[in-house]
Amino acid sequence: MSWQGAEKPPRDPSMFFGKLEVAERTDIPVAEGSHETIMKATKLRIADFVHGTDGLGNQNFPPPKGQPIGQSAASFLVEQTNEYPGEVTVVALGPLTNIALAIELDPSFPKKIGQIVLLGGAFSVNGNVNPAAEANLIIEVSISVKLCILVGKVDTCRGSIRLFPVLEAKIFGDPDAADIVFTCGADILAIGINVTHQVILTDADRNRLAQCQSRFAKYLCKIIGVYFAYHHEAYATQGVYLHDPVTLLAAVNPSLLTYTEGVVRVQTSGIMRGITIFDNTKKRYGEITEWTNKPTVKVAVTVDAPAMVELVMERLMNS
Repeated sequence: MSWQGAEKPPRDPSMFFGKLEVAERTDIPVAEGSHETIMKATKLRIADFVHGTDGLGNQNFPPPKGQPIGQSAASFLVEQTNEYPGEVTVVALGPLTNIALAIELDPSFPKKIGQIVLLGGAFSVNGNVNPAAEANLIIEVSISVKLCILVGKVDTCRGSIRLFPVLEAKIFGDPDAADIVFTCGADILAIGINVTHQVILTDADRNRLAQCQSRFAKYLCKIIGVYFAYHHEAYATQGVYLHDPVTLLAAVNPSLLTYTEGVVRVQTSGIMRGITIFDNTKKRYGEITEWTNKPTVKVAVTVDAPAMVELVMERLMNS
């Protein structure tokens, strides 16, 4: 397990050690992740409005006793894959900086890792000039100021346009690292918000958990209030999206989802910074581009949402 300061201020791992203490799994090592992006920029996104200032729904639990190991997350990943080649599955729930750093430390890392199951991206339809651009738009892009498209010679998504927001927080946290990981050649399964938004823990489910005597259910009900309030206000949903649980369950039971395969690139600059573009590789384009000969990854398309929710509820209520 590693942390990067996504919810709490940088270099405060107490949230993770607290969770391990509740789960009675303090034997699991925790390695400190990078607090900079792969390009050495400061990671500024603190999601306290989603998870609370302490990352645990503003519960301010007593400080846990655990301490991180004296090794960076990237070097720990490299060490584990060297010791157990082909056997390690990484479930990446935050920005992909640590995995990109592991690839920099050991270029053979993508071949040694068993699988990377990552939460990130929002996937849509391809263009017809390249995977990100449609012919009419790319021709007119330089004069279509009202479309808010940024033109640039190094822009791999030049000409792309979407009629809805497509930036996803985990990718936006370090787009350069995400593009490195998506194109590294490892066995990758990407779970985008187009899938996780199909899986909702409802207000009624929360009430069931509140009436349960399981210690895990009681703990979750303590910390989840801020998350529910955020969803009620931001999405007007009567429940919360189960982003992290869906990704973890995809690693445990991949049969609960369906997948497609293709090339994923991430826009690393401009107003579309952080956008993920998926090329299903079914169309042969007439030019060599930044997409040519890139390795494919698997991208989740559909999910058995009722089964996912039932698994989460069963584990929380009966553990």
